[in-house]
Amino acid sequence: MKKIFFLACLYFFCTSCISIKDLTYLNPDGNNKEESIKISTEVAKPYRVQSGDILSISIKALDQKLVDMFSVSQTSGQAMISPQSLFFNGYTINDHGNIRIPVLGEVNVLGYTIDEVRQKIEKQLLDEYFKKEANIFVNVKLAGIRYTINGEIGSPGTNVLFQDKVTIMEAIANSGDIPITGNRKEVQIIRKFAHGFETYTIDLTSEKAMSLPQYYIQPNDYIIVKPLKQKTWGTGVTGVQSVATIMTAISLITTLLVLSKTL
Repeated sequence: MKKIFFLACLYFFCTSCISIKDLTYLNPDGNNKEESIKISTEVAKPYRVQSGDILSISIKALDQKLVDMFSVSQTSGQAMISPQSLFFNGYTINDHGNIRIPVLGEVNVLGYTIDEVRQKIEKQLLDEYFKKEANIFVNVKLAGIRYTINGEIGSPGTNVLFQDKVTIMEAIANSGDIPITGNRKEVQIIRKFAHGFETYTIDLTSEKAMSLPQYYIQPNDYIIVKPLKQKTWGTGVTGVQSVATIMTAISLITTLLVLSKTL
């Protein structure tokens, strides 16, 4: 009986505790770190806009009054910072891949990079309305990178980061980090494409994650952090919790054995 108790304790202790390696992000795998950095920059290709994205577009020239008619809003500066302002004053790409710009009308930008969108608008303005002497300056940016994160995360929900590029590590840090009960080895990313949705799984405990294209999130990504099995088992996720669970189980079994002998 003692041997059975010992084996049961050993099993529960080994399967319940979470190793430090499973809690540490981007563990080195022995490869050259400089090489990993080079790979990560190659996979970070320019994002191509899709339907549902919101663009922030500003047009400037020597005579600003001439270009004000191409703007949705006459405001500038801090008024275009909040997600709410960008939703109402930005340029939303519709289901046909078009944005509507005053005077210019509908401009198709589906599948273009941000720089390509800028070049297209600038060319159309010069071809149809201005001369080169007007010194037209067009600035195009994504109105933040919006993502939704759920599961084992500190602050689940939808967030917007006003950056040109966002890594999944930044998104997680911005959402309160993954608690000890979260599975860092199987973080899922559901990504929208023109042909539908694709699901990826990324292991954030390995530095190889930085060399994957999915390491950089895209607008409207849906991130899911699964719970560890230890949470669903209810045996505890730390050594102290595991010991407490084992002692409770042993006490219960012992009580049952004593009662069975007295009956």
